[in-house]
Amino acid sequence: MDRTSIGIVLNGVTGRMGLRQHLVRSVLAIRADGGLPLADGRVLWPEPVLVGRSEAKLRAIAEQHGLDDYTTDLGEALARPDVHVYFDTQVTSARVKALRQAIEAGKHVYTEKPVAESLDEAVELARLADAAGVKHGVVQDKIYLPGLRKLARLVRSGFFGRILSVRGEFGYWVFEGDWQAAQRPSWNYRSADGGGITLDMFPHWHYVLEQIFGPVRAVTARSVTHVEKRWDEAGEPYAATADDAAYGIFELDGGVIAQINSSWAVRVNRDELVEFQVDGTHGSAVAGLHHCRIQPRAATPKPVWDPDVPTTQRFREQWQEVPDNQTFENGFRAQWEQFLRYVSEDTPYTGDLWAGARGVQVAELGLRSSREGRRFEVPELGR
Repeated sequence: MDRTSIGIVLNGVTGRMGLRQHLVRSVLAIRADGGLPLADGRVLWPEPVLVGRSEAKLRAIAEQHGLDDYTTDLGEALARPDVHVYFDTQVTSARVKALRQAIEAGKHVYTEKPVAESLDEAVELARLADAAGVKHGVVQDKIYLPGLRKLARLVRSGFFGRILSVRGEFGYWVFEGDWQAAQRPSWNYRSADGGGITLDMFPHWHYVLEQIFGPVRAVTARSVTHVEKRWDEAGEPYAATADDAAYGIFELDGGVIAQINSSWAVRVNRDELVEFQVDGTHGSAVAGLHHCRIQPRAATPKPVWDPDVPTTQRFREQWQEVPDNQTFENGFRAQWEQFLRYVSEDTPYTGDLWAGARGVQVAELGLRSSREGRRFEVPELGR
């Protein structure tokens, strides 16, 4: 069997997402299974080159996973002829410079979102990549989750009839860091460092809505900072200047209205960290990370509310679980495999830097909507 190596620079693997989801559960998992089979019979073998700011952390990660290729010099890594792909999972504020450097070095680029802190920078990156003739992609992990894949299957099947609305709830309580350590890094709550839940999550909601339901045509949002004081990794207090909650209304093709609440200042009272309820004329569904439940029109109960008498109906029990009907692999790995096939075989691929730019566009319009108290239509991006 012909094995073809593909060098991949992974920048930012000392962070939680870069290490767990992208290095261990994606790139190394592909290697553990013998590589990625291609249509022509070859097997693609990822060769990771770890890049970060701390040589000690990189060395520890490399030793733990049986690797020996790491450096703190990004330019040196990008100059290597055996490197074909650059992947970025750094803090948002460092992303544009590194992606630009990789594109100028002629490398295919794959990156976490948001691709940039501003729409102008995101569009510039997409144009640079197109002009350089390199392949490019943006992580869109949510649509690879089992629950949302089941939801997409329902949409394609026509289960809903005419879709009326989408309601999403996302978030959890992130501790302030004083009496209990925070679950997220402190830069997430400083606007100067590219933090903020609107910029972080609206690109997610954009590609979920766009790919499952249709294009986003208008946005209205309110972004707020509920918790104004937090403590950093060293236990020092700091002012939280970035928004930690965003309440958005997105208008889609066909008159579909999507309302999505995102918050790091909410306590979870739902089955999963994110849930979407979709209501249509012929049925409804509630989808989370893994599960999806449905209620078709013929099985919809007829509640009659009496405010003076407690209801005896158990509404959650009136929904039916959608079966898996297939094996769902890790969503990050699934997209890695799709991107690597795109690079190696030129297979169809939609989640490119232009898709990433549209996500940044919706986030930017959401923040502007919050500041100005206005509804904004989403214009087409010119290439």
